[in-house]
Amino acid sequence: MKILLENIKELVQVIEEPLLFRAGAQMSTVKTIRNAFLIIRDEVIDEFGRMDQLKDKYMDDDLLIEIDCSNRLVYPSFVDSHTHLVYAESRENEFVGRIMGLSYEEIARNGGGILNSAKRLHVISENELYKLAMNRISEVIKTGTGAIEIKSGYGLNTEDELKMLRVIRKIKETSPICIRSTFLGAHAVPEEFKNNPSEYVDIVINEMIPQVAADELADFIDVFCEKGFFSPHDTDRILMAGMKYGLRPKIHANELGFTGGVQVGVKYNALSVDHLEYVGDEEIAILKGAETMPTVLPGAAFFLNLPLSPVRKMIDAGLPVALASDYNPGSAPSGNM
Repeated sequence: MKILLENIKELVQVIEEPLLFRAGAQMSTVKTIRNAFLIIRDEVIDEFGRMDQLKDKYMDDDLLIEIDCSNRLVYPSFVDSHTHLVYAESRENEFVGRIMGLSYEEIARNGGGILNSAKRLHVISENELYKLAMNRISEVIKTGTGAIEIKSGYGLNTEDELKMLRVIRKIKETSPICIRSTFLGAHAVPEEFKNNPSEYVDIVINEMIPQVAADELADFIDVFCEKGFFSPHDTDRILMAGMKYGLRPKIHANELGFTGGVQVGVKYNALSVDHLEYVGDEEIAILKGAETMPTVLPGAAFFLNLPLSPVRKMIDAGLPVALASDYNPGSAPSGNM
């Protein structure tokens, strides 16, 4: 099937040569083509350009579907690089606690947050989990997302972490969009290990990671490096273990304070450090020149009433900045980019 988008007012983000990212002032450069066309053949972009370059051979094709885009802009789809959309149930009841003034950490200490999601995930079937996640995938596609990363992290034991990752693999196999999988066994310390969190870290390293790698269930490894969750030392250990199995790091960093997550991420050449509600001159200096992508999640900051990431300061310092939804059942219950 061939589709012609014609009379496009502006075709946005036209890059003639491969580009890894734009940083600093370059981020304000967005190349476009005015009065453009774009041809899609079998769901792949086949050709694009100015309307006066459109060849007559396309117009004579009886199988061509024509869509008039006069006075409209055409953009690439969104790439959502940080989500937790495989989960059992939402946690809207926790917003009552937030309205009463409880912090994210206080809700977590009371058994809410990630631990609440873990309890619900333990009892749901793999098939039902897949169905719920595919409904969410359909939702985000309708709002323009064309590639998405999905994390585990609500299992918090080997069996359920593997269950989540198998669901993500099935989504990869059946979804029309590009999917990447991240192992996040170190998302929170389970209740039974609260007095000995290092024992849980040992399980992540010695039991979970080898099994995840053996079953080829993940593209990346992530750690929630925050006070009350996993320390920089814990993060060090987990990332080193994952890298031995070819899992490139991504890190939850500096959401709740200056926790050292950015430093650990750059040390291990993490693909990204995500959240960054707390970023100062030291973090900016460390990120400059690194291959690690600073990624902000304003949805989480909004719902948790946290400071917004200092994005303008980061860009003015010459950094690239990526944006993602953090779609999850509690602190950012939306995947609408």
